[in-house]
Amino acid sequence: MEKDRIISIPHLGRVEGHGGIEVEIENGKVTRVNMDIFEGSRFYEMLIVGKKFTEVSAIVSRVCGICSAGHTLTSQMASENALGIKVTQRTEILRALLLHGEAIESHALHLGCLVLPDLLGYDGPLTMAKDYSAEVTVALNLKKLGNSIQELIGGRAIHPINAIVGGFGRIPTKTELLQLNSELQKGLELSGALVDLFSKIRLPEYTTHTGIYAALEPKQDRYSYLGDYILTSDGVKRPIAEFRNICHEKVVSHSTAKQSLYNSQPFMVGALARINLNWQFLGGKAKDAQQKLIPNLPSHNTMHNNYAQMIELVHSIERSLQLVKMLVENGLEDEEPIKYEVKAGKGIGAIEVPRGTLYHYYEFDDEGRIVDADIITPTAQNLANVEKDMRGAVETLINEPVKAIRSSLEHIARAYDPCISCATHLVEVKIK
Repeated sequence: MEKDRIISIPHLGRVEGHGGIEVEIENGKVTRVNMDIFEGSRFYEMLIVGKKFTEVSAIVSRVCGICSAGHTLTSQMASENALGIKVTQRTEILRALLLHGEAIESHALHLGCLVLPDLLGYDGPLTMAKDYSAEVTVALNLKKLGNSIQELIGGRAIHPINAIVGGFGRIPTKTELLQLNSELQKGLELSGALVDLFSKIRLPEYTTHTGIYAALEPKQDRYSYLGDYILTSDGVKRPIAEFRNICHEKVVSHSTAKQSLYNSQPFMVGALARINLNWQFLGGKAKDAQQKLIPNLPSHNTMHNNYAQMIELVHSIERSLQLVKMLVENGLEDEEPIKYEVKAGKGIGAIEVPRGTLYHYYEFDDEGRIVDADIITPTAQNLANVEKDMRGAVETLINEPVKAIRSSLEHIARAYDPCISCATHLVEVKIK
């Protein structure tokens, strides 16, 4: 074994821009693990300064093509919070349905087209399809199901146009909802094939470190992506208005992206954090999947984030069926527009999107124009924890060949699902 090594990963595929990993080993010990994010500056927070609250969500939804519904709704909720707007129950149901569509699409694509080929030893979904054509087809059909929900509720598959501050511009018809109900029933049946396949895959455990997790507390005692309080795995509970007491952002010299610490420690957000903190609210087939995939909780194996996404995929389909039923049974008559007064104020919105908790903070002047904004994405919150996990993996595998170390780093990066478009082989290792 070489005692001194630098493992350079020059490019991580599309982690909200461009990034890489540098691992330095001196005298057989890991001395440095940096996840470098050198994405181009996007200036979204500055771009929206001076914009009216009615314009903001359409702009910030462009932060992400996968979580565009999440950014849209988080933005609108922050504006409503600042202006004191209370939305109707029907709007809350439609928003929840839109978010479940986003989760179905994102999790299905990530698990079926990026994770499974990697774990099963294929270059990608096309080569995997030669031996697992049924499973690849199921994953793509579930992704299509998620897109269909977003098209129906949001007006299109990405960057929704139907969700507005205070409600929705168009309500789906009963016929459209019944058609969606039929598609969801088929999707729930299909999802069992992916659960079965994942249950046969033993995920590696690169580190055994106990982690810290953060997620929103679900509303109404059911597993949800909406909540008014932030929970952490050390027993702390804070209202979302105090999000900066959970996310202490810092600038690091090796990256253009900020990192977040909680009590000076890295922490994890996302599906595994949600399952670890809120598993007791699962029910139905999602509960069965949890018992099958991660029966012992909390789990501190980062690779189990893949299992957690699979559980959430089943949950989102089941919950979507319940929400569609509620919409049909409650009636779809027109609602009077919410009345509100434009005024100066500050507001925070928080939503659980596929990769973790998303925060939007806005401050408005008395004309409803943005004077200050702060957007904290899940990927940025996870970056310090990614470095921690990668350090642990390299320490565990320090005597292994470079190929094994490279593979572990790829697996860890992919488990976090930092971006849906990560390439199948997303890292390149060079020995200097």
